[in-house]
Amino acid sequence: MSESKLSEFAIIERYFKRPVAGVELGIGDDAAVISPTPDMQLVVSVDTLVSGRHFFENTNPYKLGQKSLAVNLSDMAAMGAKPRWVMLSLTLPENLIESHATWVNEFANGFHELAQVYQIALIGGDTTSGALNICVQIIGEIEKKRCLRRDGAKPDDDIWVSGYLGDAALALKHLLQEIRLTPREIEFCLPALLTPTARVDLGQHLVGLAHSAIDISDGLLADLGHVLTSSMCAAEINLEAVPCSAVMKQYMPSSLALECLLAGGDDYELCFTAPKKNRSKIERMTQSLPVPLVIIGEIKQGAGLSVIDTEGKEVTVVKRGYEHFTS
Repeated sequence: MSESKLSEFAIIERYFKRPVAGVELGIGDDAAVISPTPDMQLVVSVDTLVSGRHFFENTNPYKLGQKSLAVNLSDMAAMGAKPRWVMLSLTLPENLIESHATWVNEFANGFHELAQVYQIALIGGDTTSGALNICVQIIGEIEKKRCLRRDGAKPDDDIWVSGYLGDAALALKHLLQEIRLTPREIEFCLPALLTPTARVDLGQHLVGLAHSAIDISDGLLADLGHVLTSSMCAAEINLEAVPCSAVMKQYMPSSLALECLLAGGDDYELCFTAPKKNRSKIERMTQSLPVPLVIIGEIKQGAGLSVIDTEGKEVTVVKRGYEHFTS
């Protein structure tokens, strides 16, 4: 026998309210009350994921729950902050909030599982009815005046990138039927799109070593461009140095693969700049952190961003990154 549709408060109570340690007042009141660690600054970020624009309507809800938190964790990583608290607002279509709604349960499980990995407390949020939208606000901590920023790059800095770029965009191109990947290739690329790994530990290790950092969410060229604009610098990167997987290499140097690698977005790797004197310290990080780190270029004086091929010629890339209002 079917039950009546769950109310807003029933959804919160059933799927999202969990025991929380270290929070004075969490879910269940008009606002949460938290106590920051003494001598630390708060770092705050918010992201919205819209159905049909940032994810497909039929996306696995468990994986979507994880990704909705991971993209915010990536912002904390880019600042070198330790994530502590999170707030979640959901706009849910009527069909997803019926009794025993599997979608909501799976989404909540994915979200909570990743939050538990990083010991993050869900302290509040909101639910309402409408087109599916997911909004997450995350709050982290860092020692005063120690956070990584976009405006700290300096001429002669090395430009570093973590992990491999382009696989998420390549998977998306396959789902949009703009390219046809083999079953093995799509199985390899899909996790990068659906369940990205935020480089939280790396970000914290870079504090005091890197001059600037940003997470690659809209594409390498677009996000490195933000660093250059904020730092009033130029940059030159070597195409062959940009890290990519064996799958991506098979499709290079086609224009579609080049776009995925440099401008596709959804990578959630870190791009950071650091003085050359810190090269050995950063290289040693790969011994303790499960992520490769490579130098892809150099910060220069002036303005602009150039991509150079093996022959020293500048590579033309028409699309520079994901644009939220036109892409």
